[in-house]
Formats: sequence, structure tokens, C-alpha cells
Amino acid sequence: MTTAFTVVIPSRFASTRLPGKPLLLIAGKPMIQHVWEQASKSSAQRVVVATDDARIEEACKGFGAEVVMTREDHNSGTDRLAEVAVKLGLSPDAIVVNVQGDEPMIPPSVIDQVAANLAAHPEAQMATLAEPIEDVQTLFNPSVVKVVSDLNGLALTFSRATLPWAREAFTKNTDVLPEGVPYRRHIGIYAYRAGFLEDFVAWGPCWLENTESLEQLRALWHGVRIHVADALIAPPTGVDTIEDLERIRRLLEA
Repeated sequence: MTTAFTVVIPSRFASTRLPGKPLLLIAGKPMIQHVWEQASKSSAQRVVVATDDARIEEACKGFGAEVVMTREDHNSGTDRLAEVAVKLGLSPDAIVVNVQGDEPMIPPSVIDQVAANLAAHPEAQMATLAEPIEDVQTLFNPSVVKVVSDLNGLALTFSRATLPWAREAFTKNTDVLPEGVPYRRHIGIYAYRAGFLEDFVAWGPCWLENTESLEQLRALWHGVRIHVADALIAPPTGVDTIEDLERIRRLLEA
């Protein structure tokens, strides 16, 4: 049975590294259009772009996307999602998938996977994805978020630090991955139950979330379970820098 869910794509014009990022052209289309088209290939019943910027709204309506205008004062994409869930009148049990607006090559199957995983795990209020880490450079990179799960696939913690720390192995050598340790990189796509989003926003940030700059730690801090599975297809990294943009342009224009 196909899982019923709504995709929301939060999209902001302001970006420290790439101002106006959603509207930057890739293969003749604004980036946000590529993201919307990929999300529309998923099994979602509805795909919505959430923005606070009239320029993004105009561009999205130009290629046929549904747009929900949101407040400008949101601290995170999740806060924006919560407002959209209320505006769309979603039931508390409805599943909402947050697709980042800077991932123009996100595989539709990955969107379907994270929604289906949440539907299959009623003990969780969130679901997300991961992939194996296969080199020490990635493991020690603080920009790469690591995740550790329990035997039921529920997250124990997320961190920018090297986690878990292989004490014996790294005492001898930090140039190779220790054998038998399933290091995993967190992939930033989330499915939520709509009712949980309201709680998440009401709680406000916690010190652990602020320390690591990882908002999913707010959920763990409040005892919420997050289901984590390895992605069926590892999505390409998103667009954060001009180098990322040029790389994606080369791939899509080819």
C-alpha cells in the first residue's frame, strides 16, 4: 500500500554563501524548479513550496508549483514546515516530508522511502536516512553529521564529532577506519507527523541543539524517537557553495 504524504520544500532567498540560491539557474531552470520536479516524481499526494519571498513565489507559480507564503521570522525550515502544516489543515497523523530546497538531484525514491519508513514505525515521530561512511576524511569532517542508532533502527544521537570514538583503534592509528564499526553519515531529509511539528516548535531550541547546530537533537532531548535507515540511493550532496553549484550544473547540463 502506498503511503499518503505531503512534501514541503522550504525555500529562502537569503543565503550567506549564495544569495538568491533558489532562483540560480541550472540547465536553464531555477534550482527550486529542479527540486520541485524531483519531488513531484515521488508518490506524494501534494508538493508545496514554502517561502517568505515574493520573488520565489512568482518564480514557482510560473512553473506551476503550489506555494504557501510563510512568516519571515522562522529560525529553521522545521518551524516553517509547522506553519505550513497548520495552513494546509493537515491532521495530526498526516505525514509531511521536508525536502531541502537546495537539492536539485534528490532521488524521488528516497522521498518515498523516508515517508514509508515513518508510516511503518508508529513508535517514531520522525524518520530520516543515512549512508555508510567509507573513509576517515569524511569521518573526521565536522561538516558531515554522524548518526548512531540502536538495534531497532532508532537514533541514539547525532553529532558533528567523530562518533563513536574507537578508543583502541584510534590510539594506534587515525588514518584508517576501524574494522567492525558501522560509521554512518546522516542524510538531511526528514519525515514528520504533522501534530509533532506543533510540539517541536513550541518547545524551542535546547542547549544541545544550539551547541551542535543540529535541530534534530531537540527531538531527542524531549524523548522523541527518530527512525533512521540507510538510503536506498545515496542522494548527491546539495548546493551550499559556488563550487557545488558549478558541479551540479555540469551534471545536469550533461
